[in-house]
Amino acid sequence: MNSIAKSLLKTVKCSPAGWLRSSSTHCGKRHLPKLVLGIETSCDDTGAAVVDEAGNVLGEALQCQREVHLKTGGIIPLVAQQLHRENIEQVVKEALSVSGVSVNELTAIATTVKPGLALSLEVGLDYSIKLVNKYQKPFIPIHHMEAHALTIRLTNQVEFPFLVLLLSGGHCILAVAQGVSDFLVLGQSIDIAPGDMLDKVIFPYVARRLSLIKHPECHSMAGGKAIEHLAQTGNRQQYTFRLPMQQYRNCDFSFSGLQNLINKTIIQKEKEEGIQEGELLSCVKDIAAAVQHVVAIHIIQRTYRAMLFCIKNGILSPKHATLVVSGGVASNQYIRKGLQALANANNFAFLSPPPRLCTDNGVMIAWNGIERLRAGLGVLNSTEGIRYEPKAPLGTDISNQVEEDSIKVPKLRKILQLAS
Repeated sequence: MNSIAKSLLKTVKCSPAGWLRSSSTHCGKRHLPKLVLGIETSCDDTGAAVVDEAGNVLGEALQCQREVHLKTGGIIPLVAQQLHRENIEQVVKEALSVSGVSVNELTAIATTVKPGLALSLEVGLDYSIKLVNKYQKPFIPIHHMEAHALTIRLTNQVEFPFLVLLLSGGHCILAVAQGVSDFLVLGQSIDIAPGDMLDKVIFPYVARRLSLIKHPECHSMAGGKAIEHLAQTGNRQQYTFRLPMQQYRNCDFSFSGLQNLINKTIIQKEKEEGIQEGELLSCVKDIAAAVQHVVAIHIIQRTYRAMLFCIKNGILSPKHATLVVSGGVASNQYIRKGLQALANANNFAFLSPPPRLCTDNGVMIAWNGIERLRAGLGVLNSTEGIRYEPKAPLGTDISNQVEEDSIKVPKLRKILQLAS
């Protein structure tokens, strides 16, 4: 482990303030037929929760690493792994304690095994296997993005099929959820995801080179939150970034070219203002607003094509079509408002989990376990041969069919006016 990682770990201590606990609403112990413990360690948050088959969250705990990684402007895998190791046992104990459920009373244990950071996934899987083997419980391996997609069925009455847009730091996927483990992938990011764009590209670039972390309004915010906050008082019309992939009539996403354009703009403004490295640009709010806007338009446009494709091909009924938006970036209110307007304009119901369930958490993993338990899918009585998978596709890829249809998307002007 390098010296930076070691120094960061020395500063981290577990404290009561670091825990997010759910309020316990049950009286005494619940004796229900199905109780699942969910464990999440795919990236930089250690989460655990106990959920019953009725969708009641009996107890949860979450240890966030955000403040640690803010110091370096990005996640250091070795640091994330070490923090997971230090926190996982306490997080699980906390969730079980709040729930009033013992490990013996659990029906099964569900854990994220794919996709994610290899070193982080390893911690959750190793801990879970030991727990499963000790208490002889069934094990349910969970696909992280499947869990994000199905979270909406915990909070709302949603029947299959539905269109789902998964927006997170590591992924950007448009898919049709046809069943618990049955997805048709219409498009996905071909380079970097929007969360990487906001949290791991813009923020590190601005924070490290322009000291955005010193900005009085957002010094303690993660990249995406800082961009969203600054954009609220910025003028997006001061900068125009070219919309990605205009020549491709598919549902794929691309953000790398946009990243290069933004970098060039920042360098040019530094020269114009004559500032040195580490100083804040006077126009940082305008740049943030322009970046957020072009990312939102790109996402909305590809989602629009997905809607038209699904209706045209009878994948979704025009009378009962639903758009679900989930994942950490779904909590961005600017992007969310634009997608809501798009859904309204196309007679789609719009649904999104509450913000706290859009980011990584143990609740969504436990609920995915309940869904799989009900359906009898992927419930294992042996952990032999189970491996974590840093990269793992979700469902069947039909993006070629989308491209073959070559659907032209109408202009978004009216939709954007509704969202403004």
